[in-house]
Amino acid sequence: MAVFVALGAFLMTLAGGWTAQRVTDRRHLVLGLAGGLMLGVVGLDLLPEALRAADTEIHGVPAALLLFVAGFLLAHLVERLLAARRAAHGAVEHTAVRHGAADHGAADHGAVRHGAVEQAAVGHDAVGHDAAEHRHRSPEVGLTAAAAMVGHSLMDGVAIGASFQVGGGMGTAVALAVIAHDFADGFNTFTLTRLYGNARRKALAMLFADAVAPVAGAAASAFLTIPEDVLGGYLALFGGALLYLAAAEILPEAHHAHPARSTLLCTVAGVAFIWLVVGVAG
Repeated sequence: MAVFVALGAFLMTLAGGWTAQRVTDRRHLVLGLAGGLMLGVVGLDLLPEALRAADTEIHGVPAALLLFVAGFLLAHLVERLLAARRAAHGAVEHTAVRHGAADHGAADHGAVRHGAVEQAAVGHDAVGHDAAEHRHRSPEVGLTAAAAMVGHSLMDGVAIGASFQVGGGMGTAVALAVIAHDFADGFNTFTLTRLYGNARRKALAMLFADAVAPVAGAAASAFLTIPEDVLGGYLALFGGALLYLAAAEILPEAHHAHPARSTLLCTVAGVAFIWLVVGVAG
């Protein structure tokens, strides 16, 4: 029964990803909505659940909050390290190309080469300005974030299976909550993967993995049981990383080129949607 119900989450996840693909001509609205959905999931769903499940304290602070902060810092550290590595690699390649072009041109086009190099430098600064703004983005960060979404969906499937073991009423309530917010999961998985420059086929692969994860989790729930405090710690860590991506990457990107009121309204709508889902789920 749990696996059959999880198929609803599978379809809803694909629907979310399909929606994210279809509105690429309104990229700022997509990112604004994705940021709102992620903020709502973290603040209204993941963090409260983590605080309930991992209720121990360490030096006067709930363990869930410590892991939440650790997840935020870990995401920031990984993103900075990958960006620095890519920047250094790009600088080496750029220098090698410039030196090779200069040596080749010096053979028989000295004066022309000098003017061309100056013109190319000006053109590079003018045309490549937008690309330079996003050079720090590492595709690995997008894939890692999408993989974390897959892990979260896997835990959702386990929650569906465990709730049906408790009782049919509990299982139905949890399943409805998971199915409702899996639309946001699919939307965010595709958007995150593409935002960091990954190819569309990789984004579709991560979307499919995210859709399959609840079904796999529901099937696995018959053979394993995850301790509640461990699950709470995972949710807190994942929530911190998700908040970093929403606040430091997605929302600034959404409002950078199009600081429109409609973008802000999409962000608020995303939060409101998650609030509605949490309220309906009880």
